[in-house]
Amino acid sequence: MASLKTPVTSRDHVQGDASALITLVEYGDYECPHCGHAYPIVKRVQKHFGEKLRFVFRNFPLNEIHPNAESAAEAAEFAGVSDRFWEMHDGIFENQEQIGLPLLFELATQLGLSKADLRDALTNKEYTPRVREDFLGGVRSGVNGTPTFFINGHRHEGPFEFEDLAEAIEIRLADAE
Repeated sequence: MASLKTPVTSRDHVQGDASALITLVEYGDYECPHCGHAYPIVKRVQKHFGEKLRFVFRNFPLNEIHPNAESAAEAAEFAGVSDRFWEMHDGIFENQEQIGLPLLFELATQLGLSKADLRDALTNKEYTPRVREDFLGGVRSGVNGTPTFFINGHRHEGPFEFEDLAEAIEIRLADAE
């Protein structure tokens, strides 16, 4: 069973308490339709487990098949500098069928962020190193597609429908309690 090689740290984008019994890490691609399908499932899992779960999202853009994934990841990182990562993350997934620069600029404006600064950041590849760091950490952990989930450091090998993820989390929760 593959394990998470890059531990969760303060540099990660995290929802939930650091002392939660379960840490769910997703390596995702904003343009991937499977990640788009997983997005509401993860929200449901978070609601279901509440304070017992913290969620971490890491970028894993598959540029060869998803040409907008890298810029979307960089836009989320840009928003993260202003503590708006999760709003950008959610906005991209909730409008995935419109993914592209116009959507990213619109979301930045809606979040009170500078469209011009985002354009400059994308042009200058300012957040490319951060996105690459996530990607390489995923590769070291055996990620080869998206979404890929890790539950308390162990790769989730099964389907990612709600029932499957919840069951896998329950098993890890029993081990943690």
